[in-house]
Amino acid sequence: MNLISTKVCKKGDIGVHNNLFGGTMLSWVDEAGVAMAAQYCFTPLMVTVKMDELIFLAPVKVNNIVKIYGNVIAIGNTSITISIEVRRCSVYTQEEQLVLSTHILFCRIDEEGRAIPISKHVKRIFKTEQESMRTDSE
Repeated sequence: MNLISTKVCKKGDIGVHNNLFGGTMLSWVDEAGVAMAAQYCFTPLMVTVKMDELIFLAPVKVNNIVKIYGNVIAIGNTSITISIEVRRCSVYTQEEQLVLSTHILFCRIDEEGRAIPISKHVKRIFKTEQESMRTDSE
């Protein structure tokens, strides 16, 4: 997993139970994911299609550092799927605890919002990375 975003939980991000508001977390996750998808696919024209199930495993409190990690797990004709992990990090011990994980599907679009193919160059990069990971694990 690659670190793709870091946030600080502030008082304004807290909900009624003194934890990070879930909607704020979803916004951070979506923003980090689409930034990674856009960078990976060499285009800013990416939209969120689907986010898999989200289970909040641990609360985030004021002043917690939130680290968002991502990894490309699949590329389709017009889409890219990114695995996301969110971890809270203690500034005192640097220990990280998993807060949530999910997969997000993004689609490449044109200026009118129609799905268009992801470039062959990007698909070759992904294939090369996958082959490299298989070789490294053997």
